[in-house]
Amino acid sequence: MGSWYWIGVCAGLGVAVGVLLAGLFAGTRIALTAALVLAAGLGVAIGFALGQWDEAIGGAAGGALGTLGAAQLVLGTLRRGGARFGTAVFVGIAAVVLARAACIPIAGYLEAALVPAFAARLRGRTPERYAGLRSLARD
Repeated sequence: MGSWYWIGVCAGLGVAVGVLLAGLFAGTRIALTAALVLAAGLGVAIGFALGQWDEAIGGAAGGALGTLGAAQLVLGTLRRGGARFGTAVFVGIAAVVLARAACIPIAGYLEAALVPAFAARLRGRTPERYAGLRSLARD
């Protein structure tokens, strides 16, 4: 396999790490910012462990994209009343599946592209605040 394969693997593993950290550090924007920085750093470490600087760049990009993509889902789940532990468990399972799929050729690149794309789609589908009957209660 060529270098392109290992860059994709590192990007996919970085996405998995980013998704996992977004699930674990959910709650505040400061914690998610820390998860973003930590995921990029761990992506660099994974890249250097498996290859050279080009794999490290792929891992860092994957970590950042995975965190940004999963943060939208996790914050929306918690905002709608989801439990923190349950959300972390399900997001952790998804991260394990993403890490296993990263070994498939080209799948790491697809993960790095599709996770943020799904988050952007979720962001566009977020309903606006609805006042409901509270607007009628003001007499």
